[in-house]
Amino acid sequence: MKNNSTKLLQDLAAFILAAPKDPSSLKTAAEMVRAERDYRWIGIYKIERGDFVIAAGTGDEPPAYPRFPKTQGLCAAVAETRETLIVGDVRKDPRWLPAFWTTHSEIVVPILSEATGQVIGVIDVESEKRDAFTDDDRDFLEHVAAVMARRLCTAKKNGAAKKKKKNAPAH
Repeated sequence: MKNNSTKLLQDLAAFILAAPKDPSSLKTAAEMVRAERDYRWIGIYKIERGDFVIAAGTGDEPPAYPRFPKTQGLCAAVAETRETLIVGDVRKDPRWLPAFWTTHSEIVVPILSEATGQVIGVIDVESEKRDAFTDDDRDFLEHVAAVMARRLCTAKKNGAAKKKKKNAPAH
């Protein structure tokens, strides 16, 4: 992994620990990763009620599918195998659900719960170039996913606590 990427992982981990647990901080984290490697687009999807739901994405354009079933797309293959998937030409893969029609290659990395090992989300990185992603990207993004797991787990716990509090009986 590139030396400057190691520094970013340290900065990202510190940011995730210190940042408020809201969607804007997750978007900032995604932007940090995008800028580090000059990726065109990064989406962080969490799994919610059997669907992939966009938690944060870089840029101002939303993806074509901000929510889709956990059984569809390249993300579904990653959720099933719990392994990173690199597709050099997405247009040749029948599982591809386009976030952007200009995409030619994609890497999807599982975000695994530290507690259960289950897939709780994915990092989806897209490029307009064919065969844009390497093993170095895989290594880097798998480290990013490990850092993001803490953030997604914290968000789920906070969301569950808020729902519990909201539904608590009045005294």
